[in-house]
Amino acid sequence: MDATQADALVFFGATGDLAYKQIFPALQALIRRHHLEIPIIGVARSGWDIERLRARARQSLEQHGGVDATAFAKLASLLRYVEGDYHDSRTYTRLREALGDARAPLHYLAIPPSMFAEVAEGLAKSGCAKHARVVVEKPFGRDAASARELDAILHSVFGESAIFRIDHFLGKEPVQNILYTRFANLLFEPIWDRTDVRSMQITLAESFGVQGRGHFYEEAGAIRDVIQNHLLQVLACLAMDPPTGGSVDAMRDEKARLLKAVHPLAPGDIVRGQFRGYKSEEGVAPDLQVETFAAVRLFIDSWRWADMPFYIRAGKCLLLTANEVVVEFKRPPRKTFAENVPVASNHVRLRLSPEVVIALSVRAKRSGEGMIGEDVELMATHQRGDEMEPYERLLGDALHGDSSLFARQDALEAQWRIVDPVLGNVTPVYEYPVGSLGPREADRVIACDDGWFNPRPMEPAR
Repeated sequence: MDATQADALVFFGATGDLAYKQIFPALQALIRRHHLEIPIIGVARSGWDIERLRARARQSLEQHGGVDATAFAKLASLLRYVEGDYHDSRTYTRLREALGDARAPLHYLAIPPSMFAEVAEGLAKSGCAKHARVVVEKPFGRDAASARELDAILHSVFGESAIFRIDHFLGKEPVQNILYTRFANLLFEPIWDRTDVRSMQITLAESFGVQGRGHFYEEAGAIRDVIQNHLLQVLACLAMDPPTGGSVDAMRDEKARLLKAVHPLAPGDIVRGQFRGYKSEEGVAPDLQVETFAAVRLFIDSWRWADMPFYIRAGKCLLLTANEVVVEFKRPPRKTFAENVPVASNHVRLRLSPEVVIALSVRAKRSGEGMIGEDVELMATHQRGDEMEPYERLLGDALHGDSSLFARQDALEAQWRIVDPVLGNVTPVYEYPVGSLGPREADRVIACDDGWFNPRPMEPAR
């Protein structure tokens, strides 16, 4: 074991939804692929015992990826369970006993942020925080002020290098591929600026609704749920300058610098929507104007991107499920051939999910005597193999002390600064039908350009 390797993993909220959907599958994958050999201690206040936790882990794997008999047997042997209330100091005493000889644990707080202060204090008083790291899930606050308060709570016990703020988008292979495609191919860099790029669009469309999370969505909405975190991180990957040096913080430095240069949103830069029927969802208050869709226009105060618009939209109950980026290039300065060229004729399209696609759209001459062209997409598709899922990658990095794919506090505060002015009911909410691409009013955001580039269902490979 090297000096940075954690020697135990503790996850609070072991009986919760996040552990069921993400943590148990990630742990089995870490054991199968990376031979994880450290104690894994679940902490919860559900009245369970170790056998019930093991049964829950197996059920989780049956529903999310399948059970690998050998890896699960190892996982079951590594699992421990500590029952107790997070407010009770005896819970942390029992945790310290369960840790045994471990002196550099990783604590994963898969619990609501409202519990962070209590748990951090309990870890500190019991000695469980000494030489330890901590992983925290979003939401990292509800606005800039609460994000700073949350950060102060964590820093009262842990140093910055020991705090790992997880955003699973940063662990996704296609998101990392944005950076790789940009910086590993010299042909993009000379044209990747305001001189040659007309606009960039990021779309996160989901065909499903709130899926029983009405109470959560009432407190979050689309802006807090996906734009402030996931999609602003994608924007940073698209617009940041190349990192300098190979340090862990080199990439994060450039992302933070970019995000600090993004102008705060104004009411005229955003349109919010709500799908028809949202108010009948379980846990939803009929009198609140919570957005399930948002479209925003952003500008970056830098030489590379000055005055060039970036567009982001995200919504639920839309026509299809797709996460896509379109980089639209400017047209030639004059028409050499007498033809009407379609909107967004030259572009790079990056489909991040559910398929992974890199496509370059160019004009090519049609067969025949006339000099008439058509748009052709040169497309590379990625066939998924046995690749790491985001939580496997990120949890493994945290165990090794590698923070390069985790959010940093200065970047988070910059992201909150961008959206803070439009949080709450500062703009109207427009109803849109289920199965559409959002409210028609969203076209106002992009009216000065050629309109939204709408994702299309992918044709099956032949």
